[in-house]
Amino acid sequence: MTQTSPIQALQQQRLLLQLEYETEKETFRQQTQQTGMERKVKRGDAWWPIKYSKSYYNSLNQLAIEVVRTADTDIEHNFEFGKPVSFFRIDSGEKTIHHFRLTGIVSYVDGDRMVITVPDGFSVVELQSTTTTDSSLGVQLSFDETSYRLMMEALDRAIRGKGRLGYLRDLFYSRQKPETFVFPPMHFPYLNQTQENAVNMVLRAKDVAIVHGPPGTGKTTTLVEAIRETLMRENQVLVCAQSNMAVDWISEKLVDRGINVLRIGNPTRVNDKMLSFTYERRFEAHPDYPHLWAIRKAIRDLRSHRKRGDEKYHQKLESLKSRATELEIRINNDLFGEARVIASTLVGAANRLLDGQKFGTLFIDEAAQALEAACWIPLRRASRVVLAGDHCQLPPTVKSIAALKAGLGKTLMERIVEMHPEAVTLLKIQYRMNDDIMRFSSNYFYGGQVESAPEVKFRNILDMDIPMTWIDTSEFTDLVSDSSPVGTFKEEFVGESFGRINKAEAELTLLALQNYFEKIGKQRLLDERIDVGIISPYRAQVQYLRRLLMKREYFKPFRRLISVNTVDGFQGQERDIIVISLVRSNDEGQIGFLRDLRRMNVAITRARMKLIILGNAPTMTRHPFYHQLWQYIDNLSG
Repeated sequence: MTQTSPIQALQQQRLLLQLEYETEKETFRQQTQQTGMERKVKRGDAWWPIKYSKSYYNSLNQLAIEVVRTADTDIEHNFEFGKPVSFFRIDSGEKTIHHFRLTGIVSYVDGDRMVITVPDGFSVVELQSTTTTDSSLGVQLSFDETSYRLMMEALDRAIRGKGRLGYLRDLFYSRQKPETFVFPPMHFPYLNQTQENAVNMVLRAKDVAIVHGPPGTGKTTTLVEAIRETLMRENQVLVCAQSNMAVDWISEKLVDRGINVLRIGNPTRVNDKMLSFTYERRFEAHPDYPHLWAIRKAIRDLRSHRKRGDEKYHQKLESLKSRATELEIRINNDLFGEARVIASTLVGAANRLLDGQKFGTLFIDEAAQALEAACWIPLRRASRVVLAGDHCQLPPTVKSIAALKAGLGKTLMERIVEMHPEAVTLLKIQYRMNDDIMRFSSNYFYGGQVESAPEVKFRNILDMDIPMTWIDTSEFTDLVSDSSPVGTFKEEFVGESFGRINKAEAELTLLALQNYFEKIGKQRLLDERIDVGIISPYRAQVQYLRRLLMKREYFKPFRRLISVNTVDGFQGQERDIIVISLVRSNDEGQIGFLRDLRRMNVAITRARMKLIILGNAPTMTRHPFYHQLWQYIDNLSG
């Protein structure tokens, strides 16, 4: 069989990415046509109705519009920095949807308030008038063309790549050994042996290094240390991750270590600490900014009050514009000059602010969750790359089944782990879970190599407690709650994008948690702030569980301690108690995307001290993984 060249492999990837783009665009089009607005709101893809609050020019001279959500404020939404959106209005009489012509970009979201930047030609007056007439205003997510375009361009650049980019491309796709420096290992007293090895490997790598961090092994701690040590040798590094949340997390840890971080883009959590290291906030705080603001205002005034026959108009305009540009460049140079870490999402690394910037080292966190094409966006700016993540946890999202089967889901990190095992360090000591919870994951996914730190090995909430429990719902015929029948433990199908729901299992999930709470005692729960995560792989089940939880009087005192979310929503998080509702219950043994075992690895490794699983054992255990998990838990209680 002939070996495909790196260029052919990337060309193949480009075709698969095109297929994914077309699939997602078509899915989006169909959903937009078929899905009613109420459904979109419930899915978190639209806010409606909203109230126009104000418009202004932000520090980056973009027209910004602030809107406020006035209904369904308890629904979790999917709006975040960088996502494209479009405005619409619904006339109360006709109930028809009228879309505004131009789209905007989310600048930031804070609770029920969202700021959206729009192109200069946008009619703000139309928005204002919509909220004062018989029609209601709304905003919805648009299809994200930009990310795909940037990924395609990045692949094209890698295919054509010469010099360093071409060298890295050929290295990643071949067995050629990556180059390394040679020096004696450095010692870091506050890291364990495997973390220390990882930092040393990062420092020795001339081309590539991989930090493989299973759950709870201190991947972020290790990465922050590696970045700090790299900054002893280099003036500035680029740090990227797939999601805004992951960029926020690593940025915050770096700032806590006293490192000057410049965050390109806005954070997902809008607080002063997070905002203080964003480019926008720093730009505004620069001493030259008031002068620049005055010039920009003068430009806008000149344009809006242009007099007919004013021969000096163009001359005045050009003079003001060149002064504004000069100031912008000066502020930009100052901000980039003093920052030690530039942080952005992978797609955000294409920002024009980074034009012409080169970095010795690029760090990519959560690299196992990113499509390879996205990694090539920042790779063009760097001489070497350090990837951190865990390819045994959440994979990247791929909507096209055909593209997934043909290999689009294979990440750059997985490829390098396969081709260059010598560039990989596995972190082997975990600090999160009771040993019994960790052991199954370690044996199944990491060849039994992950061990528990002594201080967490026997951590539990109750004496003599069994850390893992599986409640088999097949042992219950049906469930009666508050003297009204809930029905049998069978899954129901609720529409394409929501998947499945199992109402009786949701009731039993809260019942199981209540029983466990009663064993612990109310006062202790509140005093020690024992926190809980309720996880279900299906969004419909998550929403149903949230509604049930809000209704239950018993849980009222504990609401702040309990969060309910999908597996993806809990990525990177941990809780004292985790309860998982598996939902699937059918006679055919169909378990759908629960066959993606990396998702289950994430779910079962969020728990520090207690894991309770609810699921129909006959349905689930037809799959070998769940069969092993069932037996493992059975042996613990035996």
